[in-house]
Amino acid sequence: MLLRRLATGLWLMGLALVGPANAYDDPNVRSHPMRAHSLAPPYLDSDMHTRWFEYGGDTLIRTDKYIRLTSTYPSQHGWTFSRVPITATNWEIEVEFKIHGPGHLYGDGFAMWLTTQRGTNGPVFGSADKFEGLGIFFDTYKNNRPGVTFPYVMAMIGDGETLYDQEHDGKSNEIAGCSARGIRDSTVPTKARLTYFQEKSLTLDLMYKSDGSWTNCFTLTAPKDTFAIPSVAYLGFSAETGELSDNHDIISVASTNLYFPPGLSKPEGSEKPSAGYGSKPLDATTGGWGWFFFKVFLFFAVVSASYAGWTFYRGSRTYSRF
Repeated sequence: MLLRRLATGLWLMGLALVGPANAYDDPNVRSHPMRAHSLAPPYLDSDMHTRWFEYGGDTLIRTDKYIRLTSTYPSQHGWTFSRVPITATNWEIEVEFKIHGPGHLYGDGFAMWLTTQRGTNGPVFGSADKFEGLGIFFDTYKNNRPGVTFPYVMAMIGDGETLYDQEHDGKSNEIAGCSARGIRDSTVPTKARLTYFQEKSLTLDLMYKSDGSWTNCFTLTAPKDTFAIPSVAYLGFSAETGELSDNHDIISVASTNLYFPPGLSKPEGSEKPSAGYGSKPLDATTGGWGWFFFKVFLFFAVVSASYAGWTFYRGSRTYSRF
């Protein structure tokens, strides 16, 4: 139990000090971890519950590896949703997941949600239809959508009344999407990174071709595109299987609040965000990476110092007994 608490504490400390590399790595943009919307092993507290997320349906949790929304059995539905909504104006969510299973026939896929409702089984990748908010669907089974390569990743904005176009794999609902052949059973960690600046941009990047290499799936920008997300939305994930099945695993979730410090003016051009949100994209040869490695070094220094202090304290107590 102590090891579980220590592991969770170290992960949260690392997230606070280092944070995920965000798509808008502008030096003027600050990030702060959102603990209530992040997940990492062992997922559960000491009483086998979690303070920040709840689970339902056929979801299984292996505390050292994954949250399995569905297993390789037909007609399964599973979900996990945050207990509290995201209220940050700008944010980034990085999810590591794994879609895998035996055989060459599989389905149906999983979804990432930012919606006003939560925790309800339904026909849309294991969650409710007629949702209000954003749904991102990682669809692995092709029903009837000619000319599109599957697996396919697409985004839909729900108004609380519109049905998901199940028969045509969401064709009439899609606001953006991309083919992602190789995202299932990938040999490298598969990740999705969703970055949102209110009334400015929505970007989805995927990692599945090679470790550490991101591929842009889509970028929506205002006023050209419409992608309003409710100001109060719950973060969730769900999956389903039909006659065909697959394992849909959530490995970790790292959520951060992105903001400009008070008094700091936004850089010119921020009205139309680009890859650097008003500045040049981060070059691996510039100071951005230097700052990243400095934070990594600082993190391990803090951990080492804490361990040394604890060892000294334990030794002094042992000595005092004699």
